[in-house]
Amino acid sequence: MKVILFEDVKKVGKKDEIVELSDGYARNCILHKGLGVEATPKAINDLKLRKKAEAKHAQEVLDAARALAEKLNAGRISVGIKIGENGRVFGAVAAKEVAEAIKSQLGYDIDKKKLIMNPFKNMGSFDIGVKLHPEVTATLKCDVVEEK
Repeated sequence: MKVILFEDVKKVGKKDEIVELSDGYARNCILHKGLGVEATPKAINDLKLRKKAEAKHAQEVLDAARALAEKLNAGRISVGIKIGENGRVFGAVAAKEVAEAIKSQLGYDIDKKKLIMNPFKNMGSFDIGVKLHPEVTATLKCDVVEEK
């Protein structure tokens, strides 16, 4: 019996895969537990339509990430840091402060976990990597200046 799997089944197959199983195993284990459905022409067509919709959605997400990456590549932010006597820096600029600066200055809500950076412990201009998608990484310019 041919079965379309709804989720990964160990030693049988992966999700959305059509596998050939013995009738007893398919009826008593896979179909009974709701891990799959018999591969009828209607079920196969539904699977193709669902895969097509998922691919379209994934492409839209990728296009949106690329558009945001272009905007971030052209953007520049500045973050303040406390400076003491003799130009000595207190503390560091971490990803949290950079994420807040991106939101306030550029208007994009970026999670601090998506920023690829080490804390800045001195003033200057730095490049920050922003991982927007597994295939898309943007580079944002950041100026660390004296906080007033």
